[in-house]
Amino acid sequence: MTSTTPRGPGLSKSQIASFEQCARRLWLAVHQPDAAAMDDGAQARFAAGHEVGAIARALAPDGVLVETDPDLGAALESTRRGLAAGGHPLFEATFEHEGVLVRIDVLEPMGDATWRVAEVKSATSAKPHHRSDLATQVWVARQAGVPIGSATIRHIDNRFVLTEPGRFEGLLADQECLDEIEPLVAEREALIEAARETLVGPDPAIAPGDHCASPHACAFSVHCNQGLPEPPAWPVTVLPNGGGRRWLDLGVDDLLQVEAEALTNPVHRRVYEATVSGATFHDVAAARAAIGAWAWPRAWLDFETIAFAVPRWVGTRPYQQVPFQFSVHVEQEDGRIEHQAFLSLDGEDPRRACAQALIDALPEAGAIIAYNASFERGRIRELADVFPDQAPALSAMADRIVDLLPVARATWYHRDQRGSWSIKAVLPTVAPELDYGGLDVRDGGQAQTAWLEIAAGADPARRAELERGLLAYCERDTWAMVVLARRLCEA
Repeated sequence: MTSTTPRGPGLSKSQIASFEQCARRLWLAVHQPDAAAMDDGAQARFAAGHEVGAIARALAPDGVLVETDPDLGAALESTRRGLAAGGHPLFEATFEHEGVLVRIDVLEPMGDATWRVAEVKSATSAKPHHRSDLATQVWVARQAGVPIGSATIRHIDNRFVLTEPGRFEGLLADQECLDEIEPLVAEREALIEAARETLVGPDPAIAPGDHCASPHACAFSVHCNQGLPEPPAWPVTVLPNGGGRRWLDLGVDDLLQVEAEALTNPVHRRVYEATVSGATFHDVAAARAAIGAWAWPRAWLDFETIAFAVPRWVGTRPYQQVPFQFSVHVEQEDGRIEHQAFLSLDGEDPRRACAQALIDALPEAGAIIAYNASFERGRIRELADVFPDQAPALSAMADRIVDLLPVARATWYHRDQRGSWSIKAVLPTVAPELDYGGLDVRDGGQAQTAWLEIAAGADPARRAELERGLLAYCERDTWAMVVLARRLCEA
């Protein structure tokens, strides 16, 4: 197996994937990499992928890791030796054909002189762009003379439950893709030639569009939108649940250009009328009727959770949302309110402590209010399933949960919500002084990042700072519900 002479600019698998998403993305990545915006989630995705890759290797203990130092030549030679020896899986098997470089996560002998290409992913199923990556690897490997008898996406099986620390047999499942990717493999040569032509040409004139976010958010989106005409102040995309798509397909991007009579969906009509008039839609009677039916005392509850691609605690599944924090404001009928909080930051399984803290903090009767309550209800039912001794109290809690979100959606709309009823969209229209912008932790993603930083061993000062931020953020969520409910009921 030898390297072949490049026919043009060298390309990696990831660069080919960028080209498939958008030719300009590839061009900018090579010629203007500094134009990319910071990707806040890249580090977490990289860490998850690295962890899953390490487990894939550990599950094949007879595998051989291809040497990558001191240079590409060493990797190619190490791969050649591994292929010649046969009988063992190769990790990071490296191939190059006419300047196209791939490193295969796992290359496994199949016992019939053919090899299986396994692309390891931290996703829970094979996606179309995974298949494209796999096609690139198969094409290069074949061109390098390797007979490929199987090509799989080795993904996380979300049915897996950790039964013993460090025991991950069954975490990964293979989805065979060779037959279905053969058409993609056949197109690789033409695709790669087109990518090379893009790189030696000028900056492609490709306008921003849906491709900027699929299959991945593009780091060059801000750069590509510079200098373009300002979008409408009220684009049709503020119509919720994809309601603006129809109008975009008709060439209408400004909501103010839509005829009211053409909007048959009542929610779309409501959003349109509030946007055009500037008047807030507020159905006080309906809000009072809905909220007035909730029993006292009322417990306003919100969870923060952490999820891992690879389960960390016995009894958990991949990507299971495990509650490590909650805030609750308990409101009495006479107006008295007491706040309590739970926060677990020691890195241990927080579920039993969380369950007990819920039992201690929440009254045994009355409504438990959440925003998008299916999330809180689901977490409580999961706790009940895991801890039978606490199940009666927890199940009773789950049965008492009611949802503020549909009440807000049915009774309130201010045009500054811009088509969203998330608590962070609604709150500034009700109580701007409670804006999340001044908090150190401002959303669930940042809460997870803060937990991970603490669990990784943040120094005491940083830990204290992050802890204050987490407590303030979760408390803001539950107090926001109290304030919103009061405002909905005010004439």
